[in-house]
Amino acid sequence: MHILLVEDNLETVAFISRGLKEAGDVVEVATSAQDGLLTAAAKSFDVIIFDRLLPGMDGLDAVRVLRQAGIVTPILILTALD
Repeated sequence: MHILLVEDNLETVAFISRGLKEAGDVVEVATSAQDGLLTAAAKSFDVIIFDRLLPGMDGLDAVRVLRQAGIVTPILILTALD
């Protein structure tokens, strides 16, 4: 699978990326919502993993932007919130 991981915490990026790559997936990383939006619009992914708490933009708001742009790629939300 070709996966976009949008996460600003580099330790979390390393942990998730390592597991996905060990499973044979190709992982691209964006460390801000803006970079994630640009990357998701420019390339095709099988799934996008979006952190909920990103600097500058909430992950849910970013997902809304993607959906409004017609991007229908499945999205998983990561969150440390209750």
